[in-house]
Amino acid sequence: MGDQAWGISAAVVQKVAAEVKELNRLGVQVAIVIGGGNICRGLAASEQGVDRASADHMGMLATVINSLALQDALERMATFTRVMSAIEMNQIAEPYIRRRAIRHLEKGRVVILAAGTGNPYFTTDTAAALRAMEVRAQVILKGTKVDGVYDTDPLVNPKAKKFKELSYIEFLNRGLKIMDTTAISLCMDNHLPIIVFDLTRKGNIKRVVFGQKIGTVIRG
Repeated sequence: MGDQAWGISAAVVQKVAAEVKELNRLGVQVAIVIGGGNICRGLAASEQGVDRASADHMGMLATVINSLALQDALERMATFTRVMSAIEMNQIAEPYIRRRAIRHLEKGRVVILAAGTGNPYFTTDTAAALRAMEVRAQVILKGTKVDGVYDTDPLVNPKAKKFKELSYIEFLNRGLKIMDTTAISLCMDNHLPIIVFDLTRKGNIKRVVFGQKIGTVIRG
C-alpha cells in the first residue's frame, strides 16, 4: 500500500520484488505468504455487518490480487515465480499442492502462496505458519512496518520498549498483537523460529536472511 490510503503501490511492489530477486539469485529458497489488508481485511468487513465467512473469503481474494502483482514484478525481473492458491482458480494460479510447492522451491522458483489457508477464521499469519511447516522452512520472516516486537504500539507510544528476543510463551502471555496466537502456538509446537522485522527499510530482507541482528526473534 505504501503511502496510499488503499490499493497497491507499484513502488513498494518493485522494491520487495527486487530484494526477493536478489535472494533467489543467491540460491535462497523463498516462499511468500501475502496479506490482503491493503484491499480488503476480512475481520474489518465482518465488523461492518458482512458474514464472517464471506468477509474472510473476500480477504483471501485480496491476497490473490497482491500475489499476482508481486508475481508480475518478479517475472519482469526475469525471476521464475509461481502463484499457488489455497482456493482453486486454475486460470490464474496453480492449486496449492504441498509436494509441487516443494518441487518449485527445489528448482529455484519463488513460490507465492495465496488465499491464506483457504478457510475462514484463519489469518495469513496462520497460513504462513502452516505452509512453513509443510514445505519444511527453516524460519518464518514476518515483514511489517515496524522494526520488531514492542510491548505497546510504537506508532502510538514513542516510549514503547522493543524486545530483541522473546519466547513463544512470553509472547502469548503478554498478549502481543503483531501475530495471532494460533500462528504462534503452531510455531511453538513445531519449534519453528520467527523473526519480525521492518520490511520498509531497503535491504532488510537480505540482512535478516543472512543473520544480521535486526528485528525480534521469537523462539523457544
